Amino acid sequence: MSSDSVIERTPKLQTKLPAVGTTIFTVMSALAAEKGAVNLGQGFPDFDCDPRLVNAVTDAMQHGLNQYPPMTGVPTLRAAVAAKIEAMYGRTYDPATEITITAGATQAIITIILAVVRPGDEVIVLEPCYDSYVPNIELAGGTVVRVPLTPGTFRPDFDKIAGALTPRTRAILVNSPHNPSATVWTREDMLKLQELLAPTETLVISDEVYEHMVFDAKDHQSVARFPGLAARSFIVSSFGKTYHVTGWKVGYVAAPESLTTEFRKVHQFNVFTVNTPVQHGLAAYMADPQPYLQLPAFYQRKRDLFREGLKRTKFKLLPSEGSYFQCVDISAVSDLPEADFCKWLTSEVGVAAIPLSAFYESGFDQRVVRFCFAKKDETLNTALDRLARL
Repeated sequence: MSSDSVIERTPKLQTKLPAVGTTIFTVMSALAAEKGAVNLGQGFPDFDCDPRLVNAVTDAMQHGLNQYPPMTGVPTLRAAVAAKIEAMYGRTYDPATEITITAGATQAIITIILAVVRPGDEVIVLEPCYDSYVPNIELAGGTVVRVPLTPGTFRPDFDKIAGALTPRTRAILVNSPHNPSATVWTREDMLKLQELLAPTETLVISDEVYEHMVFDAKDHQSVARFPGLAARSFIVSSFGKTYHVTGWKVGYVAAPESLTTEFRKVHQFNVFTVNTPVQHGLAAYMADPQPYLQLPAFYQRKRDLFREGLKRTKFKLLPSEGSYFQCVDISAVSDLPEADFCKWLTSEVGVAAIPLSAFYESGFDQRVVRFCFAKKDETLNTALDRLARL
């Protein structure tokens, strides 16, 4: 048969993720770019990181630190992470056996789920939730069990969580400070979770990527502070969020040795390891704890600037206890559903936001949208001037 007569045919695939399409973040960012809107939708800074961090990474490159690091991460960076956790939360993790450097928090979470969830296992997610959680569970063959946070306040409902626990519950995903609602779990919340899970075999996957963004002199209640939780938990955090370098995609997982062993088996084959010079640069930069210790004040100032400006609008401000997000109730501004309102706001007012309904499987509409204030002051002021027309 000649090449001219070959029929091109791509075999059909049955999708593993039939419900997944273009994300709302992609849609809103594209619309913001098209309309020249201020993009307060996607959660990333529009300002530069500390030049000292860039210099530390450059120095590592120039000193030849450009080949594969250990699969588990550069030892000095793992030691720095362990020292930070112990200093802040009082729990000791062995950097050799209990800390692993990851290609960002998203990779960390899917790797955890692939390592521990088998077909038929149930995993509890608290809605609204970050958009990678559910597809990760589905890819592992697990069953997603959705438990709503209390509408309006977004506090955990422990009666509903207790009702969702079964002998098949393999894990629960918790996220504090919370994306998208900007709520923060209290010490009492964590103690309730610890008590609830004590008689079970349920693991905790604790998404703590915004750990250094807790406001109003409150403390981040890491699961590392609670022995009964720490013993069953994977803690996930993000250098990208902490150091304003989201594009570097570097994070870490802290977990007891037996859990870390299983995590690393999957990590070795889905990413193997993380780029070397950035790890060395981060390790050198972490010698000074001030950048992350000062982060709450840095973002609280931006939060307060943004909230003060929003008072000129008809938006009802929800609390922003942590993270770099601010949610608002749009009921007094528009009768449109959240998603339509965000498209209108982007096109007609020139400011992009994200509908909270995008974080619910059912598309539950509470008339609430989310803004990101991890932006330069001039960016926030431009957005506020436009929003003041509402």
